[in-house]
Amino acid sequence: MESYTRTDLAFESFGDAGKRVEGAEQSMHRSGNCRIHRLRIRTADAASVLGKPIGSYVTVECGKIHHLNRERSELLAHILSGELRGMTEVLTGRKPDPDFSVFVTGLGNAELTADALGPDTVSKLTATRHLREHELPLYREIGCSALSAFAPGVLGQTGIETLELLRGAVRSVKPDLVVAVDALAARSCKRLASTVQLSDAGIVPGSGVGNHRTAITADTLGVPVIALGVPMVVDSSTLVYDALQEAHIDDISDSLREVLENGRSFFVSPKESDVITEQVSDLLARAISMAFVGDFQL
Repeated sequence: MESYTRTDLAFESFGDAGKRVEGAEQSMHRSGNCRIHRLRIRTADAASVLGKPIGSYVTVECGKIHHLNRERSELLAHILSGELRGMTEVLTGRKPDPDFSVFVTGLGNAELTADALGPDTVSKLTATRHLREHELPLYREIGCSALSAFAPGVLGQTGIETLELLRGAVRSVKPDLVVAVDALAARSCKRLASTVQLSDAGIVPGSGVGNHRTAITADTLGVPVIALGVPMVVDSSTLVYDALQEAHIDDISDSLREVLENGRSFFVSPKESDVITEQVSDLLARAISMAFVGDFQL
């Protein structure tokens, strides 16, 4: 049966393609209660098979983030901050320090709960770049990196492509690294708000819901980009497809096929998506702060 699945998670695409994909390598290890998957797509052929750009993908399976207690949530934030710092060093050849500048952008529509993860995360960050510009002694005493943050909204709100806005900001700020935070789409409902993906391959705003915009990558912005995201929605066709798979139904009628085709424009989010977005954005903001600012809060 033709696959109707859609996912932004590279390791889900790897699993759908089979255990062996020439030009791609995957490994998994555990840290605390989390499973950390590392996938490296090395060739154009592997990228074509998996439907994901060449690059490195780190996927942390952590359980429902909004159900974690304080201790486990703090541990997860430390794990994510470590992954952020590690990927930063690989991409830039530098460790985050007071001479390092990071620009965080929160992608998505802040007025749509399931798409507000990026803007909500940015709103919870402590910006420090202005201190380096205007309060240098205090900035040096804090010992953090220069962090700036911006939520550009979406094309339908501004009439301007997200990439255009980010290019202007990057030209002005001149960061060493861009971290782009966005809500993702998953293949499986069990991965909603329970999986975090980091990637050095950049991101395409709106790709999770089939509304592709211009890619935000190192090539288009001129500086290294880390994409950081959590699945918040599932394609409705994917729900039907998974149910058929679990029932071992491979042959489908023309009428059901038509339903699956039509369902590709609908997306499902959990009923408690407002609570989920709040908790997940808290987690991502803490992880980013730990990686680049530390525990200091203004």
